[in-house]
Parts: sequence; C-alpha cells; structure tokens
Amino acid sequence: MGATPIDLWAFEGRWAVSREIADAKGADGRFDGAATFVREGAGLRYVERGVLRLGTTEMQAERRYMWTAGEGVEVWFDDGRFFHGFALGETAEATHDCPPDWYEVSYDFRAWPEWESRWRVTGPRKDYVMTSMFVRAG
Repeated sequence: MGATPIDLWAFEGRWAVSREIADAKGADGRFDGAATFVREGAGLRYVERGVLRLGTTEMQAERRYMWTAGEGVEVWFDDGRFFHGFALGETAEATHDCPPDWYEVSYDFRAWPEWESRWRVTGPRKDYVMTSMFVRAG
C-alpha cells in the first residue's frame, strides 16, 4: 500500500479511468478513458476523455473540472460554479445538492497512487451508483 497524497499537487499527471454505472432503473453503463490533471493558475485542470457505453449505445464523452487547494481540495465545474470540497486523507466524503437531485461522493485513497471515487445519485429521475477507478498512466 502506498502513502496517501499529501496535497493537491500529488494528482498532477495522467490517469487511466474505468467507471461502472449501476442504475437502479436499468440503464447500466461503463466508461473507459483517461484523465489528466494539468497545472493551471493556483490549481489543477481536470480533463477526462473516453468512451461511454450505455446499454447498446456507445459515445465519446468528456468532462472538465478545476481542482484547487482550500481547506482541503475544492472542485469546481468548468463554468466556475462550486461543485464540492473534501479533506485529503485515506478517505473523504462530500455532497452536492442540485435540486431536485442529491449527489454523495466517497473517495478512497488508501491504495495510493491508485484511488477510487464512488458517487450515489438520487432524485425523481435518477437512482444510480457510479464507481470510478483511477490508476497512474505511464
């Protein structure tokens, strides 16, 4: 087992990402791709690209966030809105209220430099768990 990251900058670089989406309503999915954390200003720009499969549909997918150092790590949407924050440690949890939906995330850094995020999303039309595994890419 590796050491837990001590700060935001430990994430810098390229990561392989594999994600499973378990949807209670039957729309299970999978994402396979890569994420990069690149220094930008006082933080790290997160850019993720890959292939998303939902049932028999396959499409290119991309998402972007900004990670900055605050009380811990603060995650911002690409348009500048605050998403969530968490303290760095072996594990961390956070929430995001986006009415009518509710997002809960747990991060697991105990096997650093491999790590996991697990999102539980609920709402009138949403009920899924999305688990992402991150492994340092060569």
